[in-house]
Amino acid sequence: MSERQIPEWIRRILGDAASEPDTLAHNAERVREGFGKKLKRVVRRIPFAEDLLAAYFCTLDPATPTRVKATLLAALAYFVLPFDTIPDFLLGLGFGDDATVLLAAISMVASHISDTHREAAQRALNDDLDIIDLEAQDITPDDPTHS
Repeated sequence: MSERQIPEWIRRILGDAASEPDTLAHNAERVREGFGKKLKRVVRRIPFAEDLLAAYFCTLDPATPTRVKATLLAALAYFVLPFDTIPDFLLGLGFGDDATVLLAAISMVASHISDTHREAAQRALNDDLDIIDLEAQDITPDDPTHS
């Protein structure tokens, strides 16, 4: 992914949560409480569901650095918020700002979102797993010889 300039409004949303433990903890709690429910409601209406899930799985991975988790959790928390820059209920427009924030976060930490995270996201979407019950073990490939 090429180096792109991230707009200031997105930088403010993502912030530097890694240097602010309270912000990181707040975002983690917001995602833990609301991500599954919201994703389950909108998963079929948003074109960036796979990227969203891959980012989520990256935050669950113990190998993911705290700074990366903080960036992704900020973007995921923004997705969970019921009121944001463009309300989600506006069909066609409502998830545009969510997608912009998520894609900016992903571009900032792209090297940490692995094929394993993406494959877990594909499995979750293809198998219609109950999104609410996703746990860290869901990023583990079914085949133990898979690298």
